[in-house]
Amino acid sequence: MQISIIIPVYNAEKYLRRCLDSVIKSVEKYKAEVLLINNNSTDDSSKIISSYQKEHPQLIHTYNCSKWGAAATRNVGVKKSSGDYIWFVDADDEITPDAIRKLLNTIKESGADLIMIGTTKLFQDGHSQYLQALDVNDGLFKERFVRSGLGPWQVVLNRKWYIQSGFAFKEGIIHEDMEMMPALILFTNKCASINESLYIYYETPGSVLHKKNWDPHYLDIFPALEGVYERFQNAGAIKKYHDTLEWFFVWNLLLDSANDFVKSPEGKVGFKRSRKMLKKYFPNWRKNSVMKNTNFKTKVKIRLNYYHR
Repeated sequence: MQISIIIPVYNAEKYLRRCLDSVIKSVEKYKAEVLLINNNSTDDSSKIISSYQKEHPQLIHTYNCSKWGAAATRNVGVKKSSGDYIWFVDADDEITPDAIRKLLNTIKESGADLIMIGTTKLFQDGHSQYLQALDVNDGLFKERFVRSGLGPWQVVLNRKWYIQSGFAFKEGIIHEDMEMMPALILFTNKCASINESLYIYYETPGSVLHKKNWDPHYLDIFPALEGVYERFQNAGAIKKYHDTLEWFFVWNLLLDSANDFVKSPEGKVGFKRSRKMLKKYFPNWRKNSVMKNTNFKTKVKIRLNYYHR
């Protein structure tokens, strides 16, 4: 049983060695491959990639991706991979020393298409937060999966199932993970979870989703959410997941993305497009069952952002 670890690399010289050292330590006793996909890096990432590939030629395979963005880079990684399972790892993060062993044990026991893992999130001020894996025995597990906003690094996927189900990241946008991740749960009942920290996620300053100033790509939230709706619609799952999807749209438009829209006058169009999108897909969003259980402060913030001019 082989795991393909796919690592997109873009100007990651500050963190890449840390990431690769953690991966090599975890996989050295097991059958695995590490695919480093260089996405037009202009720093010393290419030199680091080359040095590690020369040191571990049987383990590390290197490729280039000329298209912009993590989505295209991950898609190249999937096409070049040969493992039974794939795991997307970011170049500024780490995996834990025992991660591969625990994953292989779970794969052998469950034969799952989708395995969720626990993650430790490290913040810039030094404090940490544990993000637990969803419990597959929870009766509302699939609904929680849809609205949880899992990152690609929080799941390990059966490669054959992933490809045959037609999955790929939407290229040319940020929020590419949001566009695809919720729909994974629509195409399998073979799921497993490891509620232990196998991944260390670093909150990195200057990353594409953590900028202080306005970025036109913040408006990519709209094609991303359109993609989510289309995936559920094509699977005939809108009715089943209606309230969950409705809340997913409300949270991402009127809470999360609203924080980006207020950064600059250019962001005003984001509030206008949010209203238009909710009217189109979920005109009765104010009656959402999930939102009814949120606290008063959150409800007020949602309403203010909806009517923001």
